[in-house]
Amino acid sequence: MVDRKREIIARRIAREFKDGDVVNLGIGLPTVVAEYIPQEIEIVLHSENGFVGLGPAPEPGREDPDLVNAGAQPVTIKTGGAVFDSVLSFSIIRGGHVDTTVLGALEVDEKGNIASWMIPGKLVPGMGGAMDLLEGAKRVIVAMEHVAKDGTPKILKRCRLPLTAVGAVEMIVTEMGVLEVTPEGLLLTEVAPGLTVEVVQAVTEATLIVAPFLREMTA
Repeated sequence: MVDRKREIIARRIAREFKDGDVVNLGIGLPTVVAEYIPQEIEIVLHSENGFVGLGPAPEPGREDPDLVNAGAQPVTIKTGGAVFDSVLSFSIIRGGHVDTTVLGALEVDEKGNIASWMIPGKLVPGMGGAMDLLEGAKRVIVAMEHVAKDGTPKILKRCRLPLTAVGAVEMIVTEMGVLEVTPEGLLLTEVAPGLTVEVVQAVTEATLIVAPFLREMTA
């Protein structure tokens, strides 16, 4: 059962793709996006551990332990998909062949900087493929809840945690709205139903620029 906040975010991001896109979905919340891709849109899902053409999750009891995505979740492969080694997988990323990557984040700031891989003093396994994806993908969308578990803002004037990439993020989608990174700052283009700009700004450290075409966020 997908949490309502995560569903809102995933459904909205799924509308950003177009036919033929090669898309990489990061671990955690971004993987949920795959469940809401419109049937009329045909994209190619890439996983940095060595797959293209990922299909839906297998039926219970039909999981193949050798077919998992980068988050170790069981997956299927569509007809025409391919399996390869990490060298080729990262060549796809570094070669600029990924149209869009959707990644989670600990913090994002008004300059499009992102911190997503470590909190000082805590043991972490590493940044995974995030640094490559942030630099290699043509477009970067961040999928995350608007505030941290303790209620503090995650969208800041300047990231405080160690950065994963500088100026890489183009769009941020939360359960509260949609923000685009511009040279002037964060442009609020959509607000979730029932919320106001003031409510969103109150839990956002960065100063939001309200788009003249501001609309209700829909999935």
